[in-house]
Amino acid sequence: MNVILLSGGSGKRLWPLSNEVRSKQFIRLFKNGSQYESMVQRVFRQIRTVDSNVRVTIATSKSQVSAIKNQLGEDVSICVEPSRRDTFPAIVLAATYLRDELGINENECVAVCPVDPYVDVTYYEAVEKLQCLAEQGNTNLTLMGIEPAYPSEKYGYIIPENTDEVSPVKAFKEKPDPKTAQRYIEQGALWNAGVFAFRLGYLLEKAHAAANFADYRELFAKYDILPKNSFDYAVAEKETSIQVMRYSGAYGQFGYYI
Repeated sequence: MNVILLSGGSGKRLWPLSNEVRSKQFIRLFKNGSQYESMVQRVFRQIRTVDSNVRVTIATSKSQVSAIKNQLGEDVSICVEPSRRDTFPAIVLAATYLRDELGINENECVAVCPVDPYVDVTYYEAVEKLQCLAEQGNTNLTLMGIEPAYPSEKYGYIIPENTDEVSPVKAFKEKPDPKTAQRYIEQGALWNAGVFAFRLGYLLEKAHAAANFADYRELFAKYDILPKNSFDYAVAEKETSIQVMRYSGAYGQFGYYI
């Protein structure tokens, strides 16, 4: 399994415990046996519980590199963003890094997740299944949709075409007020938590359509001039060959619920 973890948080959500230097995902708050671990350690451990051979790459800022290495050692690769450009440029840079620096073939599939979900191991079992669905090649992009626990204003919503475990996507909806969110849920909508999988070559095609570059190092040098854009706006909402997989397990996001 190939996983890109997005770790670009500003550290404001748990301020003053967290800040620009010590972002929330590096604070050791979670008990694991007799010791405490951070969110990034917890997530990394859970992923490796599902797949001990997983290749994890963390897309992050330069200020977080030292903390990642201190907490995870050398078992994780790190793709450093020269500046903050939102999720689409970050994922493009990480995908190019996987191909050009790590030698991952364009036909392999990659799953992308945020670094801060507060979940159990079944969530990463679902991420593994998501990547398997991408490998089947029935669509260009496969999303994970979270069964809503309540009408949240904090998430966008994915409306599937049907109630099957895996369904084509009918529509995306922006973060709503609670009343509108309840209406979406009554239509079978799922939380869009920013988890998806694709063939590496597919994402690189999107990257070259958005910017002119030859390889990872040239893209890194040009990164500061890339337009800021989210993956949802740049790719997901424009893609017609797209499906969503329903996840019904417990889900929380560190900083929202803790």
